[in-house]
Amino acid sequence: MPVVLDNPFRGHGLGLDAPMPADDPTGVAGLLANCPAHAATPLIDAAPLAARTGVASVSIKDERNRMGLGSFKALGAAHAIAREASAQGTDWPTSLGDRTYVTASAGNHGLSVAAGARLFGARAVIYLAETVPQSFAARLKAKGADVVYEGRNYEASMAAAEAAAQSNGWALLSDSSWPGYTELPYRVMEGYLQLAAEAAGQIAKPPTHILLQAGVGGLAAAVAAFARRAWGRAPRIVVVEPDAAPALQESIRAGKVIDTEGPVSCMGRLDCKTPSMIALNGLARDADAFATITEAEAERGADVLAELGLATTPSGGAGLAAMIAGLDLGPDARVLAILSEGPEDA
Repeated sequence: MPVVLDNPFRGHGLGLDAPMPADDPTGVAGLLANCPAHAATPLIDAAPLAARTGVASVSIKDERNRMGLGSFKALGAAHAIAREASAQGTDWPTSLGDRTYVTASAGNHGLSVAAGARLFGARAVIYLAETVPQSFAARLKAKGADVVYEGRNYEASMAAAEAAAQSNGWALLSDSSWPGYTELPYRVMEGYLQLAAEAAGQIAKPPTHILLQAGVGGLAAAVAAFARRAWGRAPRIVVVEPDAAPALQESIRAGKVIDTEGPVSCMGRLDCKTPSMIALNGLARDADAFATITEAEAERGADVLAELGLATTPSGGAGLAAMIAGLDLGPDARVLAILSEGPEDA
């Protein structure tokens, strides 16, 4: 069973020295329209899953082919880069020709940086930890990025990317935020509002429950902020993390940003030991509860979803995996969740 912590800060937050996440999607779609692959993704009525888990309905926002990059992350860096390009003028393909974006990635964020940079004439440099497979490096190179392997884990590769940005005058484009670094992560998170706005326009009735998987928390915080704007206090928002990386749950428990420790998780995209400050700031105000799931629960959830024709990874289906593992929602629950990425072999 998922381990659930109700949020004592709901409605008022922690008051961290960081901005709250954006909640207004106005203008995001206009910027993304400059990306030729941009199009709305479907909302799936997963009636068999609802019947299997004993809830009234399950609506799944399917991000597995967002902009041809395979995950919701396509929205984030592409939006942040498009916003910078728009400030340079109208010659989009060359507007950022003197700009280099650098980041670390455990997966999909790097693809978004690479694709967004190439679209607007910029250079992308992606740092990878030693554990990231060469097949992913090949995908990044195919998008025009330069790839550097450095560090034993994601945190070490991010430190290397940050050092490279400082020494070379490059723009660090992370999907996390920390003291003194919030502007570009804020814009990355703002891009994720697009999928929330699409879902609100596609869903038949407002959800009673929203399940949001989280690593550093950017997606969860953006969707939660939009949900409060669109639907008010009514939906119960539950944030789901690996029990090997409960960065948001433990930070809420402590009332401040906490660095957590734990083994490597099969939920690799969510295996983040420190939360984004902006995301924690928003989720402390907007989320009702924080849940953790085990490795076995995540893998079982992915297996069930595959059986139902909803193939994804343990990361991509973690929110739904919590429901499959017995998260108590009640028979009248109308659930909104996100398939955030496609399967590894897609």
